[in-house]
Amino acid sequence: MATALETVEEHRSQGGIQGVYRHASVSTGTDMTFSVFVPEHEEGTKLPVLWFLSGLTCTHANVTDKGEFRAACAEHGIVFIAPDTSPRGENVPDNEAYDFGQGAGFYVDATQDPWAEHFRMRSYIEQELPELLGEHFPIDMERQSITGHSMGGHGALTVALRNTGRFRSVSAFSPIASPLACPWGEKALGGYLGADRQAWREYDACALIEDGARLPALLVDQGTADGFLEEQLKTELLIEICENAGMPANIRFQDGYDHSYYFISTFMAEHVAWHARHLKQSGAE
Repeated sequence: MATALETVEEHRSQGGIQGVYRHASVSTGTDMTFSVFVPEHEEGTKLPVLWFLSGLTCTHANVTDKGEFRAACAEHGIVFIAPDTSPRGENVPDNEAYDFGQGAGFYVDATQDPWAEHFRMRSYIEQELPELLGEHFPIDMERQSITGHSMGGHGALTVALRNTGRFRSVSAFSPIASPLACPWGEKALGGYLGADRQAWREYDACALIEDGARLPALLVDQGTADGFLEEQLKTELLIEICENAGMPANIRFQDGYDHSYYFISTFMAEHVAWHARHLKQSGAE
């Protein structure tokens, strides 16, 4: 029996359907909302998938409304999926700070109270949501790629590094490259996972690469006018780690761009086209 899925809204766009959907999540113990764009396609066709993981304070709506991905996804025949960043609700713990609690799940499975009961975004993104989508949408799970922004860039990198072979390509906009080495990460991983920094390594892209994980193809765009670049994002550290590991990576600095969706939307179509080249290959590289 297929898991129940509520349609919140659907709109015709770029020849396809942009929808927002809700379901009761087993992983988080809450209702979860996500958006899916399905381009026009022949009946019975299974389409490749591009996941987008959003950043701090965001929901599915930020990229859905401002990401400017639909024309490119329609052109290349790619389903675009945008989950929420954390569980939400009256009975879900929260924090007054924008970088911890609801809207700041960091795509981890929390182990510390009071977060452990609901903050299970790793399980939700890696297991539950893909299974649900496979039941309800015309997608080919053998052809998946993933991208994300900031905290979601951290999520995209770490989800892919932990799930070798699942994603044909990985990209990120302004990712938090090493939560172990920045204030955002220290706060979030310490709060959700506790004081043992060894337990944090599976949620740190640089640490995962140091420990032997690899990506088949990596593209990163980072704005030079991003106010979070030096203290929080640690892009130079990611470059160094990739070079030391001999892992090919195209990490680009874009002059004058900041951390906003003005930046993301500028390069989104290029990222979609880049992923499309990998998704349309006959087999994963």
